[in-house]
Amino acid sequence: MFDPRRVPTVSAVEAHQRLDGARAPAAPILVDVREPHEFVKVRAEGAALLPLSTFLLRHTELPQDRAILMICNSGARSAQTTAYLLANGWTDVTNVAGGTIAWLQAGLPARHGPLEPGEGDLTA
Repeated sequence: MFDPRRVPTVSAVEAHQRLDGARAPAAPILVDVREPHEFVKVRAEGAALLPLSTFLLRHTELPQDRAILMICNSGARSAQTTAYLLANGWTDVTNVAGGTIAWLQAGLPARHGPLEPGEGDLTA
C-alpha cells in the first residue's frame, strides 16, 4: 500500500502547465474526486468528476495509457486516490498539492455554478 503522504505531487501551477502544454490524445486528464455538490460550486476548468463516494466502483473507467492528475479540495482525498491507483496498476498518476484551494489561489482557470452539458464527464 502506498502512503498518501508520499505520492507523486505537483503544484496547481505545474498541473495547469502540464494540461495546457499537452496535445490530445496524450494530454493528461484532470480528475476531481470531490462530491457533485462541491464540484458544481467551483472546479478547475476542464476537470472530470469521479467522486470519492463512487471511486472504488468506477476507478477502472480511468485510462491507464495517459497521465492522470488527481485533485480535490485541499489535496488529501486526491492523495488517497492517487496512492490507490498507483497500488493497483496505474503508473502515471500525480496528486495536485493543495487541491482546488491552491488552484484558485494561483488564479488558474475555474468554473462556477451549473455544469454545461458534458462538463465534468469522465471521457478517456
